[in-house]
Amino acid sequence: MKKFLFFLNVLLFAFISAQKDTAQIVVSNRVNTVADFQDKPYVIMISVDGFRYDYPTKYATPNIDRLSKQGVSADYMNPSFPSITFPNHYTLVTGLYPAHHGLVDNFFYDYKRNEAYKMNDGKIVSDGSWYGGKPLWSLAEEQGLLSASLFWVSSQSDAGKTRPTYYYNYHEKFNNDQKVNIVLNWLKLPEAQRPHYITMYFPEVDANGHHHGPDSKETEEAVKSVDAAIGNLVTKVNNLGLKNVNFVFVSDHGMIKVDKENAIDIPEILKDKSRFDYFNSNTLLRVKVKNPDDIKMAYRELKKSKTPDYKVYKESCFPRRLHYGKKDDVFDRIGDILLVPNAPKVFLEKGKTTSIGKHGFDPKKVPEMRAIFRAWGPAFKSDLEIPRFDNVNVYPIVTKILGLKITSPIDGKEKVADKILK
Repeated sequence: MKKFLFFLNVLLFAFISAQKDTAQIVVSNRVNTVADFQDKPYVIMISVDGFRYDYPTKYATPNIDRLSKQGVSADYMNPSFPSITFPNHYTLVTGLYPAHHGLVDNFFYDYKRNEAYKMNDGKIVSDGSWYGGKPLWSLAEEQGLLSASLFWVSSQSDAGKTRPTYYYNYHEKFNNDQKVNIVLNWLKLPEAQRPHYITMYFPEVDANGHHHGPDSKETEEAVKSVDAAIGNLVTKVNNLGLKNVNFVFVSDHGMIKVDKENAIDIPEILKDKSRFDYFNSNTLLRVKVKNPDDIKMAYRELKKSKTPDYKVYKESCFPRRLHYGKKDDVFDRIGDILLVPNAPKVFLEKGKTTSIGKHGFDPKKVPEMRAIFRAWGPAFKSDLEIPRFDNVNVYPIVTKILGLKITSPIDGKEKVADKILK
């Protein structure tokens, strides 16, 4: 009997913990306060991680195709460098390049703080002091419009000093139908409590692209599953009868199959820990030289020993168009020397492995890195195709729809917004 009660208590604790992990968090005592909020538009911003720009052509996406014809389609959207998840998701909601908002990688070290940022550490990602810029939900809340986040980089933190009114700590336990229902329930709230800016995130396409490659059946199935979820969401939102609901469908980056069987070895010189720290994301190798007086010598040594499979740059000489060099490094988190492999090559330590699919390369040189942009709703022109643009420009699109005043510097411009909005 005691054993039975013990196991019962264990199961009860696990059940309560699981509920807590997936529970919605609500910031109390908030209401929409902007004048005439009842007439304000809504924006539902959907990100499908790793959804390459050409997946609607490569795979069947009838819902995305149909909805895109009702609104705006870009040839593609350029992610910021490096074309990886955390930097680009945060760029999409701040209008800042990664070197300007501080998330220069998924994993990096801040020598001023003497701390490491890790995308898989819930405590760290919930600490708003890591993030620069003003996220869209923070801007909306400060100007009297409620917001909600069904996952987004930094949305569980106080980045920008103001959290969304409704949000979840990140997990992957909700299925697509549950996610749709959560958004619907937010939009069914009384007008005073109803969020006008909502973010929604799907990780499955990226996960399957990594594990099976962008050309796999598994990735195709993930694309189709998300397409079905978006079709379901839009149908059910439309049935609510709300006025002026707008959808912005984006991704953070694309995906390419890499040559992991012939990976590039880490240069031997970098294994001297007394001289260097290095941070390897496979598609970018960032080097911190511990003695600043040693940077020039280290650069010459690395240039001398390099192979044709990669390029070596001092941070001060990194291509200006990527906004990732010394002059852009606001938080001093990038490093002193950068080693950039030529796609589909990657850097890999001996004895380690990596996934079939990767991203992180320069999107202007590697087309497979390109992201997608589609948008539809009453605020958008219909059946409009536009040329490529950079993802820092999504921020002013949303602010113009919601009538928000941009209160801090951004890198994005209103040119794209002016072209696509009515």
